[in-house]
Amino acid sequence: MTLTIYLNFDGSCREAFEFYRSVFGGEFDLINTFGEAPSDIPIPEDERAKIMHVSYRIGSSVLMGSDTSSQFGPPLEMGNNFSISYSAQSREETDDLFAKISEGGKVAMPLADVFWGAYFGSCTDKFGVNWMFSCDHADHAQE
Repeated sequence: MTLTIYLNFDGSCREAFEFYRSVFGGEFDLINTFGEAPSDIPIPEDERAKIMHVSYRIGSSVLMGSDTSSQFGPPLEMGNNFSISYSAQSREETDDLFAKISEGGKVAMPLADVFWGAYFGSCTDKFGVNWMFSCDHADHAQE
């Protein structure tokens, strides 16, 4: 089981993560812009340089983040700018935990196979906490 903090920014994700890297050292595990998304995803030209996903190890933890996009959810507001990300061991576990945590809350993105090679979904629980659930296809066979 892995819980990771996922931060959202309104255009300053790269700057923030470069700052964190200047403090803690090391390199990004992954950094992608919205412009690198598949061509069938309509990304406005002025958002293509924004960060779609960054993953950065700090010791034994991983900090992840992205900029917001008008194509994916509501505008950023302080207080909704983070999520808890859970990496599950199987699709079955992902389905079970997602159903339980989203009960009484709101599903933002139903669980589905996504272009970055995972089974992924996001929701807000009944207490207003944002969650993301993921099962990586590379590590886990589809059931």
